[in-house]
Amino acid sequence: MDNSTTSSTSARTSSTSQILSSLGAGSGIDYAALVSGLVDAQFAAKNQQLTAKSDALTAQISSTGNLKSVIGQFAGSLKSLTKGGTLATQPSSANANVVRASALPFARLAGFSAQVEVRAVASAQASASPLIADRAAPLGTGTLTLTLGTATTANGAMTGFTANAGATPVTITIDATNNSLDGIAKAINAANAGVTANVVPDGNGFRLALKGRTGETQAFQLSSTDAGLDQLAVGVGSPATLGTAARDAEVVVDGLAFKRSTNTISDLIAGVRLDLVSAAPGSPVTLGNTPPTSALRQAVLDFVDTYNQVIGQIREQTDPQTGPLKADYAARDLQRALGALTQVPLWTSSTTGAPTTLAEIGVATNRDGTLTVKTEQLDRALRDQPQAVEAMFQDGATSTRGGLAAASQAIADRATSTVGGLGASQARYTASKTTLDKQQQKARDEAETMRTRLTRQFAGTDARISAYRSAQSFLSQQIDAWNGGNR
Repeated sequence: MDNSTTSSTSARTSSTSQILSSLGAGSGIDYAALVSGLVDAQFAAKNQQLTAKSDALTAQISSTGNLKSVIGQFAGSLKSLTKGGTLATQPSSANANVVRASALPFARLAGFSAQVEVRAVASAQASASPLIADRAAPLGTGTLTLTLGTATTANGAMTGFTANAGATPVTITIDATNNSLDGIAKAINAANAGVTANVVPDGNGFRLALKGRTGETQAFQLSSTDAGLDQLAVGVGSPATLGTAARDAEVVVDGLAFKRSTNTISDLIAGVRLDLVSAAPGSPVTLGNTPPTSALRQAVLDFVDTYNQVIGQIREQTDPQTGPLKADYAARDLQRALGALTQVPLWTSSTTGAPTTLAEIGVATNRDGTLTVKTEQLDRALRDQPQAVEAMFQDGATSTRGGLAAASQAIADRATSTVGGLGASQARYTASKTTLDKQQQKARDEAETMRTRLTRQFAGTDARISAYRSAQSFLSQQIDAWNGGNR
């Protein structure tokens, strides 16, 4: 109802109240109570019906929103659980002081094993300039040229350098604003050329310490022909002292030798990241796997507990007697879909007899729709078919069917859909509630119209009765006067 209609109704209500407050003076009848009783009697059944419908729609809107949230959280928690990595087989290292192993996202490592020998770890070239007394004193102006390539070293000095093919040297301008040791270090870092610089205190002075990236092609040469800056040069015949040299990691995996520029290697063993810690030539390290048996068992138990809470809420909302969604198809469909979840194949097995459903690993459905776990059957599956149980809890990136998380998400997507799901039901109930609100306002307007009409009618009646009584009183007085005069 628009504002003009509301204002008109309010004004009419106020006028009616004023009239009602003055009624009854002539007749002695309580017209206010009479009018209210007549109006209430006229609209009581309709108002009761509309209120009942409104309450039902409000409950349905709330219930659909609640179930959408519940099933969404249920599917989301399963997705987070499967992506967390705690339910997947993890690689293990027999000597983590030499090499560590970890699973890459979506890896399936059940049955994994390997032999890894670390012959050398990757290192970065590091150098230090001669001692400079004052880190803030100007050293000179001009340019520094930084070039990446391959170097040979001996006894802390560079003996040879070959620039990388196609590499473009980086020129760093040094002027009066940055020609101190601190300023030069900042300028080198700002160039972002693969070499970092720091000013390091050393006894009674300071050194410019430079470090490149790991890998034998990441050696660097720093040159300058300008006086003052040439003392910072790094290269063949320069005054700089070299610490570690740039070199590749050398690793042997299952008898095959490889080189890599870093100590973090993810492309040698499928699904496994290797972190090289130290070199141990001639001492291969065995990598194995650690099945997440305890975590999987707990995951099944936790899933059943959470499922039972969800199905309990759905049953409450769809109760044939008291449930606000007892006639809602989408809510019933959600209940049926969850009820069938234990029978849905969660992965595709190439092994005959391997379990693919929750029911086959001991998750049973009770008569009331809740689930229970046959622990002996679950423990037997974890002992005899751990890879199968693990596959059920993997996500779509590692399972052809997507696992339990994907199956639950499919149910949630269908349940919350705005086309045939709870989303559609909620929209329908909301639209009906809007229409009903208009009907209730119309009923209130009609009641007020009737109240105004009756009030005016009774006002006229009361005025006539008052006039009749005044005439009666006058006539009574005249008759009394006449009778008194004849005595």
